[in-house]
Amino acid sequence: MLDLSNTYHHDGNAVAWGQMGDGPPLVLLHGTPFSSQVWRRIAPLLASSFTVYYFDLIGYGKSEKRDGQDVSLNVQNDLLAALFAHWNLDKPEVLAHDFGGATAMRAWHLNDLRYSKLTIFDAVVVRPWGSPFVAHVREHEAAFAGMPAYMHDALLRAYLQTAAHQPLSDEAFDVYMEPWLGDVGQPAFYRQIAQMDQAQTDEVQDQYGAMDCDVHVLWGDKDDWIPIERGQAFANLIAGGNITRIEGAGHLVQEDAPEVIVAAMLDRRD
Repeated sequence: MLDLSNTYHHDGNAVAWGQMGDGPPLVLLHGTPFSSQVWRRIAPLLASSFTVYYFDLIGYGKSEKRDGQDVSLNVQNDLLAALFAHWNLDKPEVLAHDFGGATAMRAWHLNDLRYSKLTIFDAVVVRPWGSPFVAHVREHEAAFAGMPAYMHDALLRAYLQTAAHQPLSDEAFDVYMEPWLGDVGQPAFYRQIAQMDQAQTDEVQDQYGAMDCDVHVLWGDKDDWIPIERGQAFANLIAGGNITRIEGAGHLVQEDAPEVIVAAMLDRRD
């Protein structure tokens, strides 16, 4: 498990973060409904070549969770900009997945953050996105948040499995479910779903174009959450259509094919 023993306070929110390794800076951005623990098998390998920074988005993982909290994409790019300043980073490399990809793109266009390299995969970055489940939670958040724990646990386990093409291990379920359990975690899980809004990526999508940094788009060819056709459309906008197709990987590439992510990062070093 990654160590997140550091705390950064941003706009009234306690944010858990950590770092490891030595070398040029690399920032890891996780997605939903995950945490920085998606990098637990990847960050230690990258730390041989980079100083790796990782953190839990506001309302996720070990970061603070509370009633009435704004955990939408609207706040995550400002957090990223604040962390760049806190870590004294200038054009680090960025590796981003899912909502982390949306955060990276919003920060580029709305906060003028710049990266030396951007590796982005299976990201929430082009319309349309969202699912009937997301829409249902948005309409009935309180009902979901108040379900008996055994019902929530079963729903959460089933939902997480749909992110991966291969069966998740018991260890993976434990890691990904733990932040969303109990009196604090269960309502926090539905809170972040209820605040999902395509308008938050629409705000920047029409600004997409060639970026003045090295860009690498990867995508799992078995992603049932965001099909690879969506990834190709994104690559057409920012990477000249270049995309690396990850065979046999679903949305949660970190579980289905972590070695592909590591190889992509190490092979692309200057």
